[in-house]
Amino acid sequence: MDIFNITVVLTILAAAFAYLNTRFLKLPFTIGLMIMAIIFTVVIVLIGVVDHEILVEAKHFIRSIDFETVLLDIMLSFLLFAGALHTKLEGLKTHRAPIALFATVGVILSAVFVAGMTYALFQLFSYPVDFIYCLLFGVLISPTDPIAVLGILKDAKAPKKLETKIVGESLFNDGVGVVVFLVIFAIAQRGVESITLGEVGLMFLEEIGGGVALGLLGGFLGFRLMRSINHYETEVLITLALVMGVYGLAGWLHFSGPLAVVVAGLFIGNKSPDVAWSDETRLYVDKFWELVDVFLNALLFVLIGFELLIIVLDGQYILFGVLAIPITLVARYFAISGPIAFFKERLEFIPRTDVILTWGGIRGGISIALALSLEPQMNRELFLTMTYVIVVFSIIGQGLTIGPLIKRILIKNNIASETKEH
Repeated sequence: MDIFNITVVLTILAAAFAYLNTRFLKLPFTIGLMIMAIIFTVVIVLIGVVDHEILVEAKHFIRSIDFETVLLDIMLSFLLFAGALHTKLEGLKTHRAPIALFATVGVILSAVFVAGMTYALFQLFSYPVDFIYCLLFGVLISPTDPIAVLGILKDAKAPKKLETKIVGESLFNDGVGVVVFLVIFAIAQRGVESITLGEVGLMFLEEIGGGVALGLLGGFLGFRLMRSINHYETEVLITLALVMGVYGLAGWLHFSGPLAVVVAGLFIGNKSPDVAWSDETRLYVDKFWELVDVFLNALLFVLIGFELLIIVLDGQYILFGVLAIPITLVARYFAISGPIAFFKERLEFIPRTDVILTWGGIRGGISIALALSLEPQMNRELFLTMTYVIVVFSIIGQGLTIGPLIKRILIKNNIASETKEH
């Protein structure tokens, strides 16, 4: 099936699921869509018991969609730009140090902890898996997904200063996480002895430093172009071209595309509204990117639900996934506790920030896409199933309860009024 017909089917299903959710379930938008997609998938599987041909056709349809390419090469750039465009730098500047530590050291510490604990788990069950592959799993599951986080936080009613930390971290840590994943992936392919420390350092410098520099350059160029005109249709097109151009060029230069797009989005979103845009342009740019965000989020979360069709439903794999859920949560808690304790006296942290950031660290489509990129000899099916179990729990379990958790903590500490900052 070609890309147009695939998009048609997904859009129709997403619209139907969105209607049913809005009309009956009344769950947060992204969570409701994914739950509806999973229910729809389960129904197809049950029907497939009677009519096997339907199940075969459904699996063929999902396998015809390259989830990794669709998310990492197409959707991710637009979704990250939309999120960054509406993120204000004032809060990020104030909390830049802890956000930077969460997104770098936190991701690495979490990845190592998850790798060690999952390796021990496999040993406990006498299931042989090389540590380097456990490390790959640790890296792909540790970054919080900005797409899932941004979508779910819209309904969580978190205080602005808390939301800034969660959103700021999620915008940057996926770019860092992808870079770390690529490094570990190269080591797993070539062997530890075949890659030097200098090569690793150069890869980090090239990916992260190059991505940030390209994002700044692209954002500045887009800003100057829009400042020289007053025509909202053209300015909307400039933002669209900026995203596609920066992300495509980053891939060609071996820079981090996600970081480049985030930096460009932050630059445009914070510099342009008061200097380059008229009120009319600002309205149209904001609404355009809000609609892009809603549309792509709808397709993405429906796709995540449908991925259930091609996951290997091996009982032991699922058990490992369930047991890995507390491992990932404990790993995140320890990874962020240090920076929180260090900055607690200098910056204003609400009580139990560590608990909220741990539970609010939603995993999503990026983890699944990275798991899909693993090679068969890297225990791909095992880690893909484990990742799917964790992502589904994270989006549904954590996503549905993060709002009540925040509210309970704020009320308990007599600071519930801070939710009015929204």
